[in-house]
Amino acid sequence: MLFRTTRGNMFFNEASAGEPVMDPSSGEEVEKTVFVVFFSGEQAKAKILRICASFGANCYPVPEEIVKQRQIFREVSSRLSDLEVTLDAGTQHRNKALESVGSQLWRWILMVKKEKAVYDTLNMLNFDVTKKCLVGEGWCPIFAKSQIEDVLQRATLHSNSQVGIIFHEMDTIDSPPTYFRTDKFTNAFQEIVDAYGVGRYEEINPAVYSVITFPFLFAVMFGDWGHGICLLLGALFLILREKKLSSQKLDSFTEMAFGGRYVILLMALFSIYCGLIYNEFFSVPFHIFGKSAYACRENSCSDAYTAGLVKVRDPYPFGVDPSWRGSRSELPFLNSLKMKMSILMGVSQMNLGILLSYFDAKFHKNALDIRYQFIPQLIFLNSLFGYLSLLILIKWCTGSKADLYHVMIYMFLDPAGDLGENQLFWGQKELQILLLLLALVAVPWMLFPKPFILKKLHKERFQGHSYRFLGTSEMDPDSEPDSARSRHDDFNFGEVFVHQMIHSIEFVLGAVSNTASYLRLWALSLAHSELSTVFYEKLLLFAWGYDSLIFKLVGLIVFAFATAF
Repeated sequence: MLFRTTRGNMFFNEASAGEPVMDPSSGEEVEKTVFVVFFSGEQAKAKILRICASFGANCYPVPEEIVKQRQIFREVSSRLSDLEVTLDAGTQHRNKALESVGSQLWRWILMVKKEKAVYDTLNMLNFDVTKKCLVGEGWCPIFAKSQIEDVLQRATLHSNSQVGIIFHEMDTIDSPPTYFRTDKFTNAFQEIVDAYGVGRYEEINPAVYSVITFPFLFAVMFGDWGHGICLLLGALFLILREKKLSSQKLDSFTEMAFGGRYVILLMALFSIYCGLIYNEFFSVPFHIFGKSAYACRENSCSDAYTAGLVKVRDPYPFGVDPSWRGSRSELPFLNSLKMKMSILMGVSQMNLGILLSYFDAKFHKNALDIRYQFIPQLIFLNSLFGYLSLLILIKWCTGSKADLYHVMIYMFLDPAGDLGENQLFWGQKELQILLLLLALVAVPWMLFPKPFILKKLHKERFQGHSYRFLGTSEMDPDSEPDSARSRHDDFNFGEVFVHQMIHSIEFVLGAVSNTASYLRLWALSLAHSELSTVFYEKLLLFAWGYDSLIFKLVGLIVFAFATAF
């Protein structure tokens, strides 16, 4: 642009192109091109200055006399050296200041945190009537009272306070919060239960029972003692290194696994147990507890998968007979076994929950809950699904070929109909009619009596006990939460009846849906077993069919990763 504007009457010399230079205003490095322009005439000078200004270039005039040029050079050099000295001194001062601050920073941070903690605690306290001391109210476990008193006494001594701290136990009508003492073994189980909901004060804690039921139900789905050993090794690794891992910052997945290390340990042990029952080691059966009870009809075993095997000795002593694996009736047999076992476990666990409600009501001396909740719930559940569990056990023990689907469906559709070949024992039809009537009676038994009895008890309690309040300027009876009027108006029959109705409907529907939900134990156990079989047959055995060592090694690696995944 300069060359065209001056029509070539100039000489241009580029000293440097695109060198990074520190911008003094922003402190960032920017690329600058340094150039020198030689021209003749004031008119050309004015054009050059305007063009440079429009492009944002910084102009520095150079005098024609050599003496002045040298003088400017010396002045600029002197200014640069002065600036370097000033910058160095500023940098040294800043470093010294940061070093002094750095040595004290952790103390300052600690002091600030302590001060914030003190003020945060003070914000939870209130002044007493005289406004000369602070009063704090809170809940604590009974076993911690002596510990709190000792801590308060030590705090009084360490702070050189002239006034002692008074620890006083208060009487209150409020229900205390729920607190469960846990250790490193039970903490994970308690967190699992708390994720669904925290029980009321002095209510039975189901986490005690979930220590066994939770990992065992997992093992029912994960039954393979080869996989269980792998899981056991991982759990033992986390447990043996728990001191080191507890002091480190872990990623989210490792932290979750480390927190549940004892859960994983029990899951692994129960998986080994269930795997021995299913007789599966990476889906492969083993003759661990003796010989199979079945044998081929002939030496060639040509009809083993067509005509089947014959029983030649007593049943296999523990778990599933290894001869079932690969037979034509393997899937129907295992499906029937796992499905019925899932129903038995589900009904057992639901009965356990109902029994716990009995002990809970007995502890709180609540006879209404025992008579009008526990008893009808126990009758309803066992009249239907308890009876189904009984039929399963009888069928297993007798070897009957009765169709339990048909029995349960026609128990509702045709209670008085003939059972025919589906009859498992004498008097079964009469028992089914009785159980069906008990189940029908149990529903209104749960629904109606309790709300009306509560209404009657409430009327008897407050009959003739209506008081009028003395009107004062300091008290409004409607604003007193614990007044007799508020307690009298607290009972609402409509709300109690609706709550009881919801509870009854939820139990009836839940008894059906929960029993069906337990069938996922069978479904996931089947899926786990079939996936293991696919990995074993389609990966490992397929690769082992080749003579190449590389194929075998690759197949083994892929099988190992698929199994671990």
